[in-house]
Amino acid sequence: MNSKGIGVPESAELARIAETAARATGDRLRGAFRSRPEVAVKRDFHDPVTEHDKAAEETIREVLAEHTPGSVVVGEEGGVRGAEGDVRWYVDPIDGTANFATGLPFFCTSIAAVAGGEVVAGVVYDPVRDDMFTASLGGATCNGEPIRSVGAAEDRTGVIVTGYPNARELKRAGDAALRDYARLVESFATVRRPGSAALSLAHVAAGWAAAAYGTSVNAWDVSAGLLLVRQAGGTYLPLGGEPGGDDWDAPGYVACVGGFDLAGSVLSEIAGLAPAGSR
Repeated sequence: MNSKGIGVPESAELARIAETAARATGDRLRGAFRSRPEVAVKRDFHDPVTEHDKAAEETIREVLAEHTPGSVVVGEEGGVRGAEGDVRWYVDPIDGTANFATGLPFFCTSIAAVAGGEVVAGVVYDPVRDDMFTASLGGATCNGEPIRSVGAAEDRTGVIVTGYPNARELKRAGDAALRDYARLVESFATVRRPGSAALSLAHVAAGWAAAAYGTSVNAWDVSAGLLLVRQAGGTYLPLGGEPGGDDWDAPGYVACVGGFDLAGSVLSEIAGLAPAGSR
């Protein structure tokens, strides 16, 4: 048992429950994929939602309620439900809705469990490829096989996945954000903007990308992914949160594979980890 009161067996059981809940959405999401569902918007036209986001979240809530009655569920679509319990679930039924709605095969379901003030279990499920990334206090796996977050050691040989700069960053920082993006393009071997923070973090955990950088994220976007990266041996650093705050509630992040020279990366300066002009 660790200092927070959740041990490896309890963590593994929560991860199993999260797997069950995520898989319960699989048939629906695969069946609806490339069906051109009707799209509504939430905050603005950059923030789409479909009937399948809402239906998938309700399915997940039902599974979680069955296996962990009394727990709290925080969902992207339905908000906070449940009394304060020992477990708090963070759920994104479709992370990458824009991709899902238009037929691009890069989206996922993300579910994480928080207990005792820390993320103790999480899954990121890619229904198109039927890849289940699972993290518990006992380690990280993809489809039951252990994964290790290893890969490129420096920018010039690495792939970075990012959503930066998004529309809000451009509005706030203007040309400075474009200049920072240009520096990423110039410094890294390849920059990709795949459109799902959770699945991008899972790919860093598996060593398929060297680094990931995100801004304007929510807890349901990153909570499972951060545990995947850390349990696979990579680095996840929250950005912009309150001092002493929870990692999964910070509005930004930097993640990288184990052994990556983050201190020597242009990403360190852009993300505010190093003073400007220090490189």
